[in-house]
Amino acid sequence: YKFKSGEKVDAIIKIGKNLVPIDSKFPLENFKKYLDEEDSKAKEDLRKKFITDVKKHINDISEKYILPDEGTYDFALMYIPAENIYYETILKDESLGEERSIFSYAIQKRVLPASPNSLFAYLQVIVLGLKGLQIEKSAQYIFQSLSRLQGDLGRFKNDFQILGTHLVNAKSKFDDADKRLDRFSDKLELVSEDTPEELPEKAASKKKLP
Repeated sequence: YKFKSGEKVDAIIKIGKNLVPIDSKFPLENFKKYLDEEDSKAKEDLRKKFITDVKKHINDISEKYILPDEGTYDFALMYIPAENIYYETILKDESLGEERSIFSYAIQKRVLPASPNSLFAYLQVIVLGLKGLQIEKSAQYIFQSLSRLQGDLGRFKNDFQILGTHLVNAKSKFDDADKRLDRFSDKLELVSEDTPEELPEKAASKKKLP
């Protein structure tokens, strides 16, 4: 896979929307010399050279292939082609602890060393991790949506209760006004019944004064 810089990584695996770069150009020259050397001092010197080679290779992977702007994840895999090499480089625990420091150094550079047996396991962990991240994001989105819905429901409930209070008050006012109107009508009828009939006109047959 070729990047814009012209650098080519040995392989990429697309997981989700991004790419996992995999480098397999592991430096073996000094490692082979280290295995073949019988003199203890020379062997130790070759081991140190090998460790230097590996750290330089880690730097190259980190600088050349971890390119999020070009769609990669923020890490890469360094493929070590044999289990015995992986053991000598990563797992072997000597008194100075330099081999273990290689692993720590690689992790600091966002480079994951992988052997033939561990490569597939690494990829599975990456896939499961990304799925977990997606589920977490989905759960967070659902939680946020439910929170917003709960807030909207709370506001609607408050408005509904206020409206109900207004309706109750309006009905109470209406009932009071209706009762007052009934009382006023009753009084008006009583007043009408108590009004005296119109007095008869004075008889025109009154005697006239002489």
